[in-house]
Amino acid sequence: MSDRLNDFISELQERIFEETWVAYGEVGFQRWRKPLFKGAMDDADGYGRLTGTCGDTMQIFLKIENERVKAATYLTDGCGSSAVCGSLAAELSLGKTPDELVDITGEKILGVLGVFPEKDKHCAFLAAETVQAAIGHYMKSWSSKRKSENSASIEWPTEA
Repeated sequence: MSDRLNDFISELQERIFEETWVAYGEVGFQRWRKPLFKGAMDDADGYGRLTGTCGDTMQIFLKIENERVKAATYLTDGCGSSAVCGSLAAELSLGKTPDELVDITGEKILGVLGVFPEKDKHCAFLAAETVQAAIGHYMKSWSSKRKSENSASIEWPTEA
């Protein structure tokens, strides 16, 4: 009896893998099986959090050193498609300058994936928009920090 159950489970798992590979292609299938760059980042310089129209929430964390993304991670409470796109968005961010991150779009993510379910393509746009939110957060923080550093170094005239 247990051999029949094991056979059934193995066949079911194989069918799920085949259907997923057809729907997501090789790149998406590998990200679905083993998501890369997943997790929070405590010391992120840039952070974005957006909720898509489907209800999935995506978070992107960026660590920036010498004006380049040194590390990037993502979290999502959404479906496998959101995880695939978040993983790819984090990877595409690595090594980029803040200005270059603007080039990460939903179309770019879908282009790298090649094959992706039509009904889930909005996940790529959610991931890309979350990268933009994270870099926006970084730029705002950086600008505030620069203003505070500059005002601290101003020498005000003293009254004689």
